[in-house]
Amino acid sequence: METGKTPTEFSNNFIDKSAKTGNGFNCGKFCVIEADAVIGNDCTIGHNVVIHSGTVIGNGVRIDDNTVIGKQPLRAKRSIFKSDKKYEPAKIGDECLIGAQVVIYTGCEIANNVLIADSAAVREDVKVGESTIVGRSCTIENFTTIGRKCKLETNSYITAYSEIEDYCFIAPGVVTTNDNYLGRTEERFKHFKGVTIRKGARVGAGAIILPGLEIGEDAVIAAGAVVTKNVPAGKIYAGMPAKELRDVPEEQLLKNQGWE
Repeated sequence: METGKTPTEFSNNFIDKSAKTGNGFNCGKFCVIEADAVIGNDCTIGHNVVIHSGTVIGNGVRIDDNTVIGKQPLRAKRSIFKSDKKYEPAKIGDECLIGAQVVIYTGCEIANNVLIADSAAVREDVKVGESTIVGRSCTIENFTTIGRKCKLETNSYITAYSEIEDYCFIAPGVVTTNDNYLGRTEERFKHFKGVTIRKGARVGAGAIILPGLEIGEDAVIAAGAVVTKNVPAGKIYAGMPAKELRDVPEEQLLKNQGWE
């Protein structure tokens, strides 16, 4: 074990001898760090944290109480996901902030400077881009990619097989879906697809986006809307079902924010 502290300072924890911890590593009580995990310099880990085998954590990372990193997926007998895939260990980039009671599965790649707030869940085969914020109790399902500098707010649900590009805003309580057949017939397997939200798009609180749809670049979905068809770039859609309301104002377009 490589560590910046003496073994007696970790007497309430289990840290496998093959795990590596960098200088300035600070660990709470009753933590488990499994075989071949690598934790960088100046990391702080709270109480009751579990770091599973092979997980790689960068420098300057904070992980709060009762969080699990590198969890293996569960597969119910009736699950559509039948793969016996062997996942790569989870990877957490530099300067990330991981809240309390967060679960990040194996096979995830979290880039630098990401914040994942309390009680969020990030499933296997998920990539989260640099400087993105994942809000409290947000769920990101498997086979999903989240871009850079996005903001996913409290209780938003990102369904499996989705893509959210850079600079997107997802408000609280947004629901995305991927199954038009509601799980009853085999037909659904031919059409199973998440949503695509293009660069700079914004989705208002409580909106619902149906399976396989695309929200265009810089588009806006109003709060409470039910999106039943693709939304063109630069348009505002509102209502149930959502219909075109007007263009996004020029001063609101991503190209005029000076962020890139």
